[in-house]
Amino acid sequence: MAEIRNYTMNFGPQHPAAHGVLRLVLELDGEVIERADPHIGLLHRGTEKLAENRTFLQSVPYMDRLDYVSMMANEHAYVMAIEKLLKLEVPERAQYIRVMFDEITRLLNHLLWLGAHALDVGAMTVFLYAFREREDLFDMYEAVSGARMHAAYYRPGGVYRDLPDHMPHYQENDFRAKSDTKALNENRQGSVLDFIEDFTNRFPAYVDEYETLLTDNRIWKQRTVNIGVVSPERALALGLTGPMLRGSGVAWDLRKKQPYEVYDKVEFDIPVGVNGDSYDRYLVRIEEMRQSNRIIKQCIDWLRKNPGSVISADHKVAPPARAGMKHDMEALIHHFKLFTEGFHVPAGEAYVGIEHPKGEFGIYLVSDGANKPYRLKIRAPGFAHLSALDEMTRGHMLADLVAIIGTQDIVFGEIDR
Repeated sequence: MAEIRNYTMNFGPQHPAAHGVLRLVLELDGEVIERADPHIGLLHRGTEKLAENRTFLQSVPYMDRLDYVSMMANEHAYVMAIEKLLKLEVPERAQYIRVMFDEITRLLNHLLWLGAHALDVGAMTVFLYAFREREDLFDMYEAVSGARMHAAYYRPGGVYRDLPDHMPHYQENDFRAKSDTKALNENRQGSVLDFIEDFTNRFPAYVDEYETLLTDNRIWKQRTVNIGVVSPERALALGLTGPMLRGSGVAWDLRKKQPYEVYDKVEFDIPVGVNGDSYDRYLVRIEEMRQSNRIIKQCIDWLRKNPGSVISADHKVAPPARAGMKHDMEALIHHFKLFTEGFHVPAGEAYVGIEHPKGEFGIYLVSDGANKPYRLKIRAPGFAHLSALDEMTRGHMLADLVAIIGTQDIVFGEIDR
């Protein structure tokens, strides 16, 4: 009888289902995976090292580029680590704005995950639906920060500016009929808060549409039920966090267990799975979108009733008002010092973990009293999830590997850093 040996196959790094530049070296017995060896480093940009040569403020935009699907959530952990070392008080209005945009970011992340995961498994329509909603969410980003993706909106001590009173409008042009432009601008007549509120009223019906397409779809269930099963014990041992951990039935969410900002003042539920398979993780993330929508609504109500400052009054850390800077010499000096030398952070170390859309995103910051970090270490949730890929895929078919990469919601910016 001929000797049968496993053969080795390269998956990626430019495979459309690799979610970035993942190279997997697979050992296969026919189409069954015996071993999966992830090779990373193809996207490495040295974010942690770059931070050592930038002032604390200059590193904020680098955070956006880590997980480039959850931009403001990355910024949040970083600015909170700085605030922890500075013992800096953040105005309550700024905290509510941050929580609201964290949840808008969670929707952005989960919509991309849903569209890409469905596309990997073979469903095209969901991808187009999800991107329809992402456009509105990007418009919210753009309205407050001027950028559609890499916002750099959070600042040590608060946020860059208050929510604008006007929502940008679509302009008439040669390629769009006047009636179409009018329809597009219908829900943009008020403030940014009005636009966000209009979106939250529409969004539950959109989630129903995704569920109509997938939740009871027998092909979707055949591709995800009992695929990539992780027991609660193994999920904890492997360092899984976020929906990957909650999908296995562990009700761990930092927004509830270690509340930060104003998460202890808003009401929401933690969805958990039962079987720990890809289908459960899909259901958890779908319900998370509904809960995020619920949190955003509560933030809108509070922000409408409570005007106020959105950044710390300490001008050693936060810039003075633009108008004041034009007239007051002291304000001008603060402004000049802040944007050239930056602020000095007291010597010490701090770790801040937040409930990022993908799991626990942590920033470990070491300061030696200078205007730059002495050391920055980023705890990326996707890194731990990718390390579990070998265990999750063993014994599965090659086609199931694609579904498992999809269910892990991997983005390489944060894994390679």
